Amino acid sequence: MTTTPLPVVISCGEPAGIGPEIAVGAWQALKDEVPMAWMGDPRHLPEGTLYEVIDDIRSAAVVVHHALPVLAHPFPAPNIPGVPDPANAQAVIDVIAASVDLVTRKAAGAICTAPIHKKALIDGAGFSYPGHTEYLQALAESRGRAVMMLASDALRVVPATIHIPLSAVPTALTPAVLRETIEITARDLRNRFGISAPRIAIAGLNPHAGEEGAMGREELEWIAPLVAGMRAEGHDLRGPLPADTMFHAAARAGYDAAIAMYHDQALIPIKTLDFDRGVNVTLGLPFVRTSPDHGTAFDIAGQGRANPTSMIEAIRLATRLAQASV
Repeated sequence: MTTTPLPVVISCGEPAGIGPEIAVGAWQALKDEVPMAWMGDPRHLPEGTLYEVIDDIRSAAVVVHHALPVLAHPFPAPNIPGVPDPANAQAVIDVIAASVDLVTRKAAGAICTAPIHKKALIDGAGFSYPGHTEYLQALAESRGRAVMMLASDALRVVPATIHIPLSAVPTALTPAVLRETIEITARDLRNRFGISAPRIAIAGLNPHAGEEGAMGREELEWIAPLVAGMRAEGHDLRGPLPADTMFHAAARAGYDAAIAMYHDQALIPIKTLDFDRGVNVTLGLPFVRTSPDHGTAFDIAGQGRANPTSMIEAIRLATRLAQASV
């Protein structure tokens, strides 16, 4: 006997970006496949969108087949494509919090977040978090650290440090941070992705993984010993490896996920390999959260040019992960 999965709640994100367009595109592609509901101000949806306001997300499973189910959350201002209005900042934040409440109460099965614009949130609401990941961790009141994974059929990669300047990485990257990142990645690969014995590749921090100390000593002094110690504990780890040789096809065949040391070391390879289908997955949370692997794209907002593929893949993955977590 099969049961209908709980709906995915889509938080609207920055209304002046492409979020409303790709949400509608995803609904059109998935309306007979995945129950979902969009939370935001219906005024911000593209003109002509067939939607239906619902009071209870449980109605989404019925409504989704003929209209986009909308959990209406009023915003102070309309949306002008490409021009974020700080007046809407607090409402964007509130929608994220309301979405977390739904999934925490088990009314929704997972969250898929449309892109936000951090500067607008800072300017309009004093948003104090570096991004979605850190805010979701605070909302979840999770003891552990939330970890960002970028996933596609071609690659899964996890940056150990995220939204910080490159100059701050050597200080922020500590043995405790790297150990926790490896442990969270391994746990969620087992529990959510169904990989019973995950193989994880660890990138070096420096070029050529330090080349035996000639290009940096972090690998010699603590990264390699940490990896060796965790391998002795039972983790299937490879590395530290030179990042410039980790991401070609033959190398990727040897691991289930790679851990990079900083943001661009992780995001450049996946966006090069599979830009449209990459999905942002937050590990370490007590609920499933995914997001398209791109930003607000103000330059094309409102022009009907936005590609919904990453949002489609994010919703599909959210549904699969939620069902695996039940």
